[in-house]
Amino acid sequence: MAAPSAPRNPGMMQLVLDLRKNGVAPAIIDIMEKTPREMFVPQAFQDRAFENAALPIGHHQTISQPLVVAQMTEALELSDRCKVLEIGTGSGYQAAVLAPLCRRLYTIERHRNLQDEAIKRFEALRIHNITTRCGDGSKGWPEQAPFDRIIVTAAAIDIPPVLVDQLAVGGIMVVPIGDDQHDQRLVKVVRREDDTKITDLGWVRFVPFVEGEAPA
Repeated sequence: MAAPSAPRNPGMMQLVLDLRKNGVAPAIIDIMEKTPREMFVPQAFQDRAFENAALPIGHHQTISQPLVVAQMTEALELSDRCKVLEIGTGSGYQAAVLAPLCRRLYTIERHRNLQDEAIKRFEALRIHNITTRCGDGSKGWPEQAPFDRIIVTAAAIDIPPVLVDQLAVGGIMVVPIGDDQHDQRLVKVVRREDDTKITDLGWVRFVPFVEGEAPA
């Protein structure tokens, strides 16, 4: 007789229902259901790990709301051939969701402690296609450019031209724009031969995009 399967986490079940109600693609929901968000949340917030809400992770940073993670992931239109750049590793949750959908993910975090903890989580989850760097995300990762996709997980005042330059023609960048937490819009930028196509994806709330590496 086969062993009984482990009961599903009620919090995760509710989160999956919320994502379905909001029209998230089944493939992305499947990945998020398999990604243990509780691993990416500080101990003090473990009881809220499956809430559809952003939570603090230290250094005035947050782990994004699961619905926003799903929407940004979907907007990237990833394939297993994509080379992706993420600006703002944070706890590593968004990267862990992206990794199964792309060929290679490069992610930059300005806070060394956050980067170190994210690396430990990637190793524990046996995610092997992520390369991390501690540094200034506003400069991108020119040595690895061009990228097929770029995702920015902090709100920039405007679309960063340096990052557009590191985007391949036909590539997609998803970035929150706005200098006020109450007036930010998520935009999708498609780089074309001679210009960019910009699509507004709706209202969001992110921490500000800060230039420079954080002090040790």
